[in-house]
Amino acid sequence: MSTSEGGAIAKLDTGVPHSARLWNYWLGGKDNFAVDRAVADQILAMVPEMVASARADRAYLGRVVRHLAGEAGIRQFLDVGTGIPTADNTHEVAQSVAPSSRIVYVDNDPLVHAHARALLTSHPDGRTDYLEADLRDPDQILTGARRTLDFSQPVALTLLGILNFIPDDTEAADLVGRLTAALPPGSYVAISDPTNEINGETMESALRLWNEGPPPKWSYAARPSCTSSSPTWT
Repeated sequence: MSTSEGGAIAKLDTGVPHSARLWNYWLGGKDNFAVDRAVADQILAMVPEMVASARADRAYLGRVVRHLAGEAGIRQFLDVGTGIPTADNTHEVAQSVAPSSRIVYVDNDPLVHAHARALLTSHPDGRTDYLEADLRDPDQILTGARRTLDFSQPVALTLLGILNFIPDDTEAADLVGRLTAALPPGSYVAISDPTNEINGETMESALRLWNEGPPPKWSYAARPSCTSSSPTWT
């Protein structure tokens, strides 16, 4: 098992909301602060189904990783935007199917980093690592991931509930392209995103609430996007 330092840990600002902690609150976790709960509750007042959506997204992660480690035979996972660790994390699901699986987690919240150091353990036959990095810096992500993953072998890249925090569609597509360009043949990409195709006006109002509030120090402005998708072979 390995846990990277990821450089100096940024000071944790408990007065600024962060998407990872909102998600933790919606999942029923305790690793969040009053400001996170306040924003999360405002969004819930507009979109009551957000809790069900968050839990469905978590279940989707489990199905994707179980399929990739099982039927697809993938043994390496790059989880970008992992969020605060909870039950059935990527490494737990993958290594329950294939103990030799290697997983690199990536997030940009110091609170996620603090929990990752304590919670992201690995089966002795596999390996886990945590990288404190920003989705907007694919080169840093890939450089850090290469310490644990062998990019001459297939890798599963997961981007679950994170691309919607890149407000510009062109930039989001470019970031995905830069990450997938480094993946060898036989790799997979799994993406889940919210959508404004359902309850569009309400979703737009919730996004405005998020974007017009205090700027999240380690997060991004949100944008509506597509629905959840199945893992894609590259």
